[in-house]
Amino acid sequence: MYEYTTKGTCSSKILFDIYEEDGVKKVKDVKFVGGCHGNTQGVAKLVEGMRVDDVIERLEGVQCGMKGTSCPDQLARALKANA
Repeated sequence: MYEYTTKGTCSSKILFDIYEEDGVKKVKDVKFVGGCHGNTQGVAKLVEGMRVDDVIERLEGVQCGMKGTSCPDQLARALKANA
């Protein structure tokens, strides 16, 4: 299980795991600590079982207001840092 401390978002941490299936790294068990519970729960369910590279490609750069980042963007950064 990985733990990533977020920066610039309402959530304070992201917990997640990465597993390998047929040589492909995939995401599982994503949990955001804090943030908009419904939104972060939705993101976590949507990325479950996805390829790490696909999650990064889709979520990197998503912004929340004028923050310059978002919970989905922070997840992409966490995956990049740990994959």
